[in-house]
Amino acid sequence: MPAVLGRASTEWLKTPGRCSRSELLVLDERAPVETNSGELALMHRFVVCCAIGVVFALASPDKGTLAQVDPKATAFAAVDRNSTEIGKVGDAIFSFAELGMQEFETAKLCADILADMGYEVETGLSGIPTALLATYGSGQPVIAIHVEYDAVPNGSQAAGVTERKELVAGAPGHAEGHNTNAAVWIGAAFAIKDAIEKHNLAGTIKLFSAPAEEQIISRPYFVRDGHFTDVDAAFHAHVGSSLATSYGVRQYAAMSVEYEFSGKTAHAGSSPWTGVSAVDAVKLMDLSWDVLREHLPPTQRSHSVITHGGIQPNVVPDYAKIWFYFRESTYEGARHLYERAHQVAQGAATMTGATFEEHVLAAVWPTRDNRTVAEVVQSNIELVGMPDWTAEEQALARRIQRAAEVEESGLRTGTSSLSEATQSTSSNDSGDITWTVPHGRITFPANVPNVPFHHWAAAIAEATSIAHKGSVAGAKVLAGAVIDLLTNPELLLEAQETFAQEVSGSAYRSLLPAGQEPPIDLNAEEMAKHRELMKAHYQNLPIRFR
Repeated sequence: MPAVLGRASTEWLKTPGRCSRSELLVLDERAPVETNSGELALMHRFVVCCAIGVVFALASPDKGTLAQVDPKATAFAAVDRNSTEIGKVGDAIFSFAELGMQEFETAKLCADILADMGYEVETGLSGIPTALLATYGSGQPVIAIHVEYDAVPNGSQAAGVTERKELVAGAPGHAEGHNTNAAVWIGAAFAIKDAIEKHNLAGTIKLFSAPAEEQIISRPYFVRDGHFTDVDAAFHAHVGSSLATSYGVRQYAAMSVEYEFSGKTAHAGSSPWTGVSAVDAVKLMDLSWDVLREHLPPTQRSHSVITHGGIQPNVVPDYAKIWFYFRESTYEGARHLYERAHQVAQGAATMTGATFEEHVLAAVWPTRDNRTVAEVVQSNIELVGMPDWTAEEQALARRIQRAAEVEESGLRTGTSSLSEATQSTSSNDSGDITWTVPHGRITFPANVPNVPFHHWAAAIAEATSIAHKGSVAGAKVLAGAVIDLLTNPELLLEAQETFAQEVSGSAYRSLLPAGQEPPIDLNAEEMAKHRELMKAHYQNLPIRFR
């Protein structure tokens, strides 16, 4: 029988520059041997037998022995050792359930944990109070990891309960699972730090928290402000129902824009002709855009909400506001929609006599991922594998799917193969990063297949053992991929070369208007309605990585 040392125990034998990421060590005492020289054949068999002895001695080492020689084994052991703490991070953030730009409890928890680990933590990045930058290590390469941790409106839901049960009526909740993004981020951060420290690895880790992803806000500001100038490669971990990665263009570009109209008040019953209705202008803009859709490319997606529509009917309103998202497959397409909307707003103002101002809250490029980095991630996905789900977890998943009225297929048990992405019409504010440095995304299985994000049922699993196990798998894959780039300079060079080829002909420029500042008061009023009642459900268990 051939002696085969599998991936889980061969990485420590790989010296940067000597083995490719896909090679495995296979030693076979029965392999054909050149017999032209009896002495050569004898020597060959002696060497092979010695190698086989080493292999069988080390093929199943205890974790402590392997961790002494392999940075990745050290990292994986750190994740396993702290699996309970990783789950507690996700559960605590689930209980905070804070909307974008208002993630104060979440940011404080993450900052405290990272500082306790030994990271240098900076708060208020790019002027956003709930944005963090945590740094560990020194020198090159510089590897960034960025995640979001905001909740969604009206998503409040008791964990593990498969009928609608709000913790606080009308409150936000993690009906996508961004709480687990932070759990993976922090778990991997500790594991990487442990490997750097115990194996004296060169390199710097930069951890970015990205507030208000649901409003596609923060990361374009990070890029614009130069926080990724020195970064050699970056990773993004995001909740899903599979353990997967891909390469190529993955999501749409988008612009988030508010239009504020101003008019003149009047008595709506006795003298409405003396007033100028700002609400009429908002309604005309919304209606005009709907009429325009027929003449827009079929690839576009655009949607709006009227966020301020007057106070009472008998007063002609002098203020109104409408909020639009404009999405397209390209940077240029999103900007074109924005320019057309400006013309529509001008028309609405002209028709009513109102005036208007526009505010670009966010503007993001399409997301894309580098093939070389995706291959690195995929090799770690295959190394780690999917969690072993229990019968109870599978049963819970099917009940969640039934509650969401989707196919009751249960949890996935196999990893996904590497594939080229199919561009979706969703957006993520990480797009600007992905056109700036080689980038890889890790989807980890902390939620249930088929259940649509933002549906209340998508919150049910997010503070249960399904989320805990999925987060542990995600933390291992993320830590393993980062360590591969830290320890293999040729691999990082390849990623940078393929990235340059992939983005050639596309000169990155920010979609944000010059001087635009992040909307730090976004969601403050909505969050204030619920926060005091939500505090009764906060989980404040001690969390300490070791």
